[in-house]
Amino acid sequence: MEVIKIIRQIDRDEIKVCVQVIRKSFVTVAQEFGLTIENCSGNASFMEAGQLYKQYDEGRSMFAYLDNDIIVGYFSLSKNDGRSFSLNNLAVLVEYRHKGYGREMIIFAMNKAREMGSNKMTIGLIEESTKLRNWYSSLGFIHTGSRKYKYLPFTVGFMKIEF
Repeated sequence: MEVIKIIRQIDRDEIKVCVQVIRKSFVTVAQEFGLTIENCSGNASFMEAGQLYKQYDEGRSMFAYLDNDIIVGYFSLSKNDGRSFSLNNLAVLVEYRHKGYGREMIIFAMNKAREMGSNKMTIGLIEESTKLRNWYSSLGFIHTGSRKYKYLPFTVGFMKIEF
């Protein structure tokens, strides 16, 4: 059987499914770093649908990765100051990881940002997650710094890619 894979912009009525994909995808990171609703309520593993509805209604570009019509991945793009975009909540369900879907979404996101007049994309991530940092580096992202926030139990790392 042929696997049909596509990445496309989501419709508003798909937000609840996308939130579940985000939550399920980010729970592995939350478990690895001991993040709970009490010590890190803003982590994507605790995201509520209302947050995504608000972003959607504000015009954020949101995309889903579909594997045989099942949403298995998600990301959004938001405009930074200037001409760059932030890549937000890149998520792939655990059972669909290590198939190149994340890489495909990054390439798609760069092409979308380029279509919108940009040549740079930024991300924020848990600095202590060397596995994730190394994965982004392997795709061409460059570490640009980090910052410790009082309200977060980890350091936020920043990376960028120019294309």
